[in-house]
Amino acid sequence: MSDTDSMVIVVLGASGDLAYKKTYPALFGLYKNNFIPHHVRVVGYARSEIELNEFRKRISSRIKVSTSQEQQLLNDFLSKNTYVSGKYDDAASYRKLRGAVKDIEADFGGQRHRIFYMALPPSVFIPASQGLKEHLYTTKGTNRLVVEKPFGKDYDSSKELGRALAANWKEEEIYRIDHYLGKEMVKNLMVLRFTNVFFGAIWNRHHIHNVQITFKEPIGTEGRGGYFDEFGIIRDIMQNHLFQILSIMAMEKPVSLDAEDVRNEKVKVLHAIPPLTLDDVVLGQYVTDGKEPGYLDDPTVPKDSVTPTFAAAVFYINNERWDGVPFILKCGKALNEQKTEVRIQFQDVAGNIYGDVARNELVIRVQPQEAVYMKFNNKRPGLSNETLISELDLSYSKRYSEVKIPDAYESLILDVLRGDHANFVRDDELDAAWRIFTPLLHQIERERPKPEPYRYGTRGPDSLTSFVEKHGYARQSGYHWNPPKM
Repeated sequence: MSDTDSMVIVVLGASGDLAYKKTYPALFGLYKNNFIPHHVRVVGYARSEIELNEFRKRISSRIKVSTSQEQQLLNDFLSKNTYVSGKYDDAASYRKLRGAVKDIEADFGGQRHRIFYMALPPSVFIPASQGLKEHLYTTKGTNRLVVEKPFGKDYDSSKELGRALAANWKEEEIYRIDHYLGKEMVKNLMVLRFTNVFFGAIWNRHHIHNVQITFKEPIGTEGRGGYFDEFGIIRDIMQNHLFQILSIMAMEKPVSLDAEDVRNEKVKVLHAIPPLTLDDVVLGQYVTDGKEPGYLDDPTVPKDSVTPTFAAAVFYINNERWDGVPFILKCGKALNEQKTEVRIQFQDVAGNIYGDVARNELVIRVQPQEAVYMKFNNKRPGLSNETLISELDLSYSKRYSEVKIPDAYESLILDVLRGDHANFVRDDELDAAWRIFTPLLHQIERERPKPEPYRYGTRGPDSLTSFVEKHGYARQSGYHWNPPKM
């Protein structure tokens, strides 16, 4: 992009929570660090009638600055933001938006690049994408359409959305965001796997006994129960965030780092996973602990709702590398802590001569307190031959204390600016994931099984322990990893 080119980023849904909590802070983070050229302009678009000064005040409300220099940069960034109000299904509104974009581009003589970021509810994805194509698609530069999840509710609705987007946009113009793909430790998974000889040699069924991928959130639906009830924890977290991690964990090495080579391997893994059934899962729903309300206490949730707020599921990958290895995915709300991690438990030591020793584990802590640590057995120091569990610990807060880890949205928006699709979801990847989950989701809706209750602030349903043990996980008592205190 030359200095004579223009780039306009149009944020649709600019007055909504996602935009001011995530999109605009990420844009400012990139601007502050010189990843966005200073001649880029941002146009907010939403239905709300908002004065420009009020709009700028709103989008800066979640942006923190610590120095006068950063405050000046924020002022400069805000000056490059404007706002247009309009409907998502109205041609006159899009013509007004087009006029605002063209007024900005009139100051530049080169190519006209446009990015359309749809921070919108799924109900308006299709009319918005059609309106943008009809009225704002440029023929004098590049067009990029950023779409936020959810990408449908099942296989059929996802295909319907995909067909509607494909009618107006090329696949290479579409960037489907799953923000977990922008998280530092998820982006690190490929580096860990494919640049370290010792990991490459043991990354298979001969050495790995089971894999757990866990998402825990200590809060409930917090007044969003009505929205959450429509989707549930499986659609909200497991089918996208956790499955993206699984596909990177399990895929074969791509022939290059080209986006299509990477995504090809992820799709191959998904094709090797059979569809889920109720026999493969544990479903739970949180109840009050006497202080915090239960899920059904939320006035926006139907009193007879059987929507799970917790789910654990086991997946098997039918290929040579992973045959017989259980991948256990767990996710839930109102649990005992905030945590996302990958826990790889290795096989028992063959011909063990030390009695009851724990299995080795490699843990990749995605958030919070990013870390990679290996649990291994060591001799207790002194005159004893007793073994104990210790760890080799790469905690980012200690090793990279001077480095600020960027927000996932910063990382992904930068990828959009660069035209790099590697960390975005391709259409056939969506199809493959929904093929696995749709039979289970339809079975739940048809049979309405009652989820197992668990108290707010606990580890989840009581049956979780027996479920993971049934699939081979050996719990190691007496050991707890503690992140370093800085």
